[in-house]
Amino acid sequence: MRLAFMGSPDFAVPALRALHAAGHEIAAVYCQPPRPAGRGQKEQPCPVHRAALALGLEVRTPARLKRDAAEHAAFAALGLEVAVVAAYGLILPPAMLEAPRIGCLNIHASLLPRWRGAAPIQAAILAGDAESGVTIMRMEEGLDTGPMLLREAVPLGPRMTTPALHDALAEIGARLILRALAEQPPQVPQPEDGVTYAPKLSKADGKLDWSLPAPALDARVRALNPWPGTFFQHQGEAIRLLEAEPAEGAGPPGTMLDAAGLVACGTGALRLKRLQRPGRGPLAVGDFLRGFPLPPGSVLG
Repeated sequence: MRLAFMGSPDFAVPALRALHAAGHEIAAVYCQPPRPAGRGQKEQPCPVHRAALALGLEVRTPARLKRDAAEHAAFAALGLEVAVVAAYGLILPPAMLEAPRIGCLNIHASLLPRWRGAAPIQAAILAGDAESGVTIMRMEEGLDTGPMLLREAVPLGPRMTTPALHDALAEIGARLILRALAEQPPQVPQPEDGVTYAPKLSKADGKLDWSLPAPALDARVRALNPWPGTFFQHQGEAIRLLEAEPAEGAGPPGTMLDAAGLVACGTGALRLKRLQRPGRGPLAVGDFLRGFPLPPGSVLG
């Protein structure tokens, strides 16, 4: 099938590789433009860009699409049967949604209509959902509102993290999009009830509020690492908390209860397990505390 692939982050790479391996004719790959990254702030292509080049595919990186008639015409000129979209990062205008014969199919990392929006993986973990999954949907102008073609669920264990769920859903999405193209299943409208939204995350979302219950803070650590990351303030430094778990304990929220990294929360306590100071590498809590003591009675911000 002649198609365009539109995606940017690691989540989209397995789908691109699966489509290529299955013999689909990928006329062009659209992804976000290269952006400055690393200490030298040198422009770096996104993961899909790198994967597409390795496969010898044409890559297009428009900075915008909404009012760019030339981009709309160039997309239409590809003569596509379908476009496959996976975490592309730009909103497709009607002219592009309508250009492929079959339409634009989106690989969405949730069981729609739950968690429409930009951060469905993190939202499912934050909310303590029992399951997540992937939905293949036909795109329309609304935010993740289009009819569904396929869905597959995956259970969320009590210690699920965003990296683990991300990788599992990326592989499911790659498998489901191949099925969707091969089988072309009937389109089913999304239910009108049960709609929730997962807004785009920012660095401010990672600031830990010790007045929350320990299970909620634990979920936040598991959901928001590696990005935007969870952190607390102490002695003028923003300390990243990379791993933790709920534990028994009580005291004023944010107070260190022992010398081994137990912090009082609004309800219960959180055992710190892996931390990182600015400009330093991650350390297990014992190694971290030898270089940056947090004695009992210390109050974390």
